[in-house]
Amino acid sequence: MQQSAWGEAETMALVEVEEPAPVFGEVLVRVMTAGVNPVDVFTRRGQAYNRVLDLPFINGWDVAGTVVRIGYGTTRFRPGDRVFGMPWFPRAAGCYAEYVTAPARHFARMPESLSFTEAAALPLAGLTAWQMLTEVAAVAPGQRVLVVGAAGGVGHLAVQIAKARGTHVTGTASAAKHAFVRGLGADDVIDHTTTEVSAVARDMDVVIQMFGGEAGLRALECLRPGGVLVSGQAAWTPGLYERAGELGVRAAAYLVDPDGAGLDALAGLVAEGRLKVHVDGVFPLAEAAEAHDLLGSGRTRGKVVLAVGETD
Repeated sequence: MQQSAWGEAETMALVEVEEPAPVFGEVLVRVMTAGVNPVDVFTRRGQAYNRVLDLPFINGWDVAGTVVRIGYGTTRFRPGDRVFGMPWFPRAAGCYAEYVTAPARHFARMPESLSFTEAAALPLAGLTAWQMLTEVAAVAPGQRVLVVGAAGGVGHLAVQIAKARGTHVTGTASAAKHAFVRGLGADDVIDHTTTEVSAVARDMDVVIQMFGGEAGLRALECLRPGGVLVSGQAAWTPGLYERAGELGVRAAAYLVDPDGAGLDALAGLVAEGRLKVHVDGVFPLAEAAEAHDLLGSGRTRGKVVLAVGETD
């Protein structure tokens, strides 16, 4: 699915392109499924990382598939290995396609228990949650963690990862999604549509925040002195650092990195039964526009996936 202009869904179209070839240290992966993320929609519209992208553009950064060929010097995988990954982000990866090439360390072996559909839903959202919690916030057992948007792609994984790290987790979600969030392991759930979260969620050690603007500023008020807000939207939250300083808390901007070691850690949690990715919708590649529409509706729980090859 390629687009020749930034814009709405009609800019995407199925085209034939040359099959890519892996260079030194890379693998060629036959794509079975590709995850769909909010950044895909923003990028398609020209609202995200387009300064490092060129047209014509093939969207997508989440992928699961089978290694077809390896480049010279690659020892991490062999042809036939089932892998999942988040290659190249934020540069173009082209995962809405039948084949992808990327450095071997942008992938990990799929856990045996995962289908291709589930595996494609995990990398970008899972690495975002993992890196926010473990690398930026350095969460520790006994801490109090607030996950804003706990039913979403990143949020539903962040709840589970935070619980696996021994923390007390509070999530925000609309009332219709409370049972889902509690089922993920959240200790408390707040309806952000009827309640001012900062009025009831107090003294948090960590806040995981994927929304910017005023919501990001108000989330700072949930922290204890010295606590940290990790924001995926800091660039769209004017005054964030100044307000954090006034409150005696810390705000950290964050952007996910491709990371084979982090993917291995996520795979380990899956294998242990402590992490499960929820897929809310699966669309054929030709219906990528419909997948974008569903994701943008705000009705989803977890992730949306495109079926390119086998989905088992």
